[in-house]
Amino acid sequence: MKIYAKTDVGRKREMNQDYVYVTDKPVGPFPNLLVVADGMGGHKAGDFASKYTVKVVHEELEKTELDKPEEILKSIVSVANHKLIQAAQSDVKLEGMGTTLVIATVIGNTLYFSNVGDSRLYLIGDKIKQLSKDHSLVEEMVRLGGIKAEEAKNHPDKNIITRAMGVKEEVEADIYEYRLKKGDMILMCTDGLSNMVEDEDMFDIVKGARDIVEAVQMLIEKANSNGGRDNIGVIVAEPLAD
Repeated sequence: MKIYAKTDVGRKREMNQDYVYVTDKPVGPFPNLLVVADGMGGHKAGDFASKYTVKVVHEELEKTELDKPEEILKSIVSVANHKLIQAAQSDVKLEGMGTTLVIATVIGNTLYFSNVGDSRLYLIGDKIKQLSKDHSLVEEMVRLGGIKAEEAKNHPDKNIITRAMGVKEEVEADIYEYRLKKGDMILMCTDGLSNMVEDEDMFDIVKGARDIVEAVQMLIEKANSNGGRDNIGVIVAEPLAD
């Protein structure tokens, strides 16, 4: 597997609250690990939330005794959520913090991932397809038929998310399993990319890049040239690369 990840503070923010982590080495029962988190909260709380959550995910994976990928993902998301809440309760400066979270692993030719919030996982093959579903107010409105998908892109309530880590005692993560084909690529990102760059442009950039390193750098450059209103976190992976 080839993986590259990077974050950027963007053009408007002073602090980077996005955090990404990747490794092609085993972590517990997972042969590889890809994680994106977009923290929220005042002062340094969002910065802490994203890093701390990814740290807990890594620690829990290393000691889990579960063996089914879906059960492992569900368990570690739950534990990370509880530990984030405990951390917020122990320090007044961290009150109200939270984070989105996407955790992915590829086992054989199967992608397993979990999602909480509005950070995304896309599959890029012959076209680009968003596999994750946003836990956001406007996405709920689209699903219920209140607004059209095109209207959601520039809706004033676009940044209101309906699920996040560290907010409620119980968090519900969506768990996915997807069979990969040779040539498929995975793109994981925070909304600092997906809000600033159209899906079709992401597809063209990734497909037109010489390699995944250039793809990630060009995606970040595009988000910044389009305004860079938020931090940008990006992972691109070629899971079945030789």
